[in-house]
Amino acid sequence: MDILINVFLPLSLAIIMFSLGVGLEAADFKRVAQRGHAFLIGAISQVLLLPMTAFVITLIFDLPPEIAVGIMILSFCPGGVTSNILSKLSKGDVALSVSLTAVISLLSILTVPFLVAWSVGYFMGDAAPEVSIASLAFALFLITTLPVVIGVALRHFATGFALAIDLPLSRLAVALFVIIVLAALATNWDTFVENVAVIGGALIALNAALLVIGLVLAKLGRLTWPEMKTISLETGVQNSTLGIALAALVTGVTDGFSTMALPSAVYGITMYLVALPFIAWFRSR
Repeated sequence: MDILINVFLPLSLAIIMFSLGVGLEAADFKRVAQRGHAFLIGAISQVLLLPMTAFVITLIFDLPPEIAVGIMILSFCPGGVTSNILSKLSKGDVALSVSLTAVISLLSILTVPFLVAWSVGYFMGDAAPEVSIASLAFALFLITTLPVVIGVALRHFATGFALAIDLPLSRLAVALFVIIVLAALATNWDTFVENVAVIGGALIALNAALLVIGLVLAKLGRLTWPEMKTISLETGVQNSTLGIALAALVTGVTDGFSTMALPSAVYGITMYLVALPFIAWFRSR
């Protein structure tokens, strides 16, 4: 289990983020300036409204401190590759989805460490583990930002090779995601069984609320229908693998996944159950 937490988990997340970078090109970042209005709405939804909604959900469901912190950690994570795939399935604006995921992922090393440290202190009080913002930021850089940058560089300087490995790399990323989610659930199985109703209810409510909030905000911003669908999914779908990894970094647990990782693990399953009806509706229009 020590190898799983200290080696397999960060390596898997790095591969997942590398696969995101390989799928990017310079034009994806240029679209941020070209469609600044749509990007700004998406960024506000992800960086501000998402954590605020998660905070309200933790209060409404009166969650245990570690579970509440786990949900907050999940809310700080960007969409990841999953949101890009779901945006494509929904006939949304995939370019906007990719741009949002890329930029928010790169900026996460500046925002996530501070927000995580605040959440741990707020919900856990005197029982809170010590969180080093600098160490957390450096770890995030190594397992998220650096792999994305390397992937983008590979796509730019070795386009043919990047295109050749893109599909198998994406499949590997999906397989690693499934393994990590199942491992986190298995490690905390007793806690999961005892709290499945409240955790599942809170996560389903959070997911559904965020999908609606993203859609409404995009509507108020007078975006196109494809852009609205993308903003909805980018707001409602998070990188649960990163949430599990952050929980491990915060707690320093090496002999198994902590309870703090449980919300991200459960969310890795429930997000599809909640998103599928939205995707079916999006595809029909």
